[in-house]
Amino acid sequence: MQSSNTAMHGKNCMVTGATAGIGEVTAQALARMGADVILVGRSQQKCANTVTRIKEKTGNSSVEYLLADLSSQAQIRELVAQFHNRYDRLDVLVNNAGGAFIWRQESVGGIEMTFALNHLNYFLLTNLLLDTIKNSSPARIVNVSSNSHYGANINFEDLEGKRKYWWNTAYGQSKLANVMFTYELARRLEGTSVTVNALNPGFVATDIGKNNGWYTRLILWFLRLWALTPQEGARTNVYLASSHEVEGVTGKYFFKEKQVESDPASYDLEAARRLWEVSAEMVGI
Repeated sequence: MQSSNTAMHGKNCMVTGATAGIGEVTAQALARMGADVILVGRSQQKCANTVTRIKEKTGNSSVEYLLADLSSQAQIRELVAQFHNRYDRLDVLVNNAGGAFIWRQESVGGIEMTFALNHLNYFLLTNLLLDTIKNSSPARIVNVSSNSHYGANINFEDLEGKRKYWWNTAYGQSKLANVMFTYELARRLEGTSVTVNALNPGFVATDIGKNNGWYTRLILWFLRLWALTPQEGARTNVYLASSHEVEGVTGKYFFKEKQVESDPASYDLEAARRLWEVSAEMVGI
């Protein structure tokens, strides 16, 4: 990671899912580079504690937070309204918040939780902030995906798993949607100075999935023996958000700070356009 405490001076950076794991590490790294950092989380106490930790560790006092449960479209809209009341530019948006749900759940808006949180969150938040991002250009959008997208497909006939739900299928679909959204948005942003890229952070020891009961927590504890640390997993986040090496690079997929090929399904232009249209209808934009 870049270590200069002035590399991101004057840049406004929003990081979602920033109260733990790679989100917190990403926010801390950007703050250390001098950025004005806006954390997004759903717990006021966790957000306040994280802001305090980052300020203490970096010496950067320009770290704040906004509250939202990003599975709720209403709260995303309220988050954006609060952002616009307090800020007039956004140089970097890191879409990082996500989750895995072994049992089928629905968001407050009645949408299957995996799709609502992992994909529609990225889609709606980014689109609502897009005019501000464009006006702040050159600007960057970073979408955290996963290697779980390999072998997945977008089941347009049952996007929300109402007929048949398997958590790993739902998760893989949502992560493929992240990549397809990234590529389609990059195509729609051609001719602007806004870049958008996706990444696989690797298997990281984070809190994701711990909401699924003691058995899942036990499995995750065991798997942590082989997992990357949050510091290792956040490297590509920080790289795409800040490095001069990727200036002007857009519509790509990265792993370990290197551009790699995503699953062949992610390059399906017709499916990407259809996903965009369906997503837009589901969020009402």
